Amino acid sequence: MRGQHRERHRTGNIGWLRAAVLGANDGLLSTASLVLGVAAAHGTRSAILVAGVAGLVAGSMSMAAGEYVSVHSQADAEQADLARESLELKTDDAAEHRELAAIYVGRGLDPALAETVAAQLMAHDALGAHARDELGISETLKARPIQAAFSSAGAFAAGAAAPLIIAALAPGAELILFVAAASLIFLAILGALAARSGGAPMAPGAWRVTFWGALAMGVTTGVGALFGTTI
Repeated sequence: MRGQHRERHRTGNIGWLRAAVLGANDGLLSTASLVLGVAAAHGTRSAILVAGVAGLVAGSMSMAAGEYVSVHSQADAEQADLARESLELKTDDAAEHRELAAIYVGRGLDPALAETVAAQLMAHDALGAHARDELGISETLKARPIQAAFSSAGAFAAGAAAPLIIAALAPGAELILFVAAASLIFLAILGALAARSGGAPMAPGAWRVTFWGALAMGVTTGVGALFGTTI
């Protein structure tokens, strides 16, 4: 007997993928820009690395805090909706049954079949059925603040480490060139991998990230060079 076919979908990756991609991209781009700005201002290698490490730590903590607050707000809203739905199920089960059946009719089921499906699903897990089909809340897409915070912080730190390592190893006279070139390559790879993970074409994803990364690093380097000669 053949095994049951299991389709692979990408929606289960949305939560952690979003946090990881944003964190790594921000870590790489912001730290590379910071390193280039300080280097363009004729900072010593020690000053460049101190600024980069400070940016890594501050950015990681900022990403974690921001993501935690944001996702926790979503989780609070979900819990409030679930509590209200649970109360409605206790006080007016019949109305909730009709509401669920109407949702299925709107999706194309015959009214009689919709009534049957609603009755069976509510008998199995009434709150789960309403959470999924009325509120759009499922276990796969459920807000997870702690996971989002750690994912963002870890991804930011991983992205920020790349330009720091290059800055520590590159020849002093060519530090700006090495950091800029390597960072653009890493950004292109990150953009391509993110697009692939989401099922989108890799080339446009890589191009978008590389273009905006080059612009950000160019502006920051220009600002560093300007202030380095005037201050």
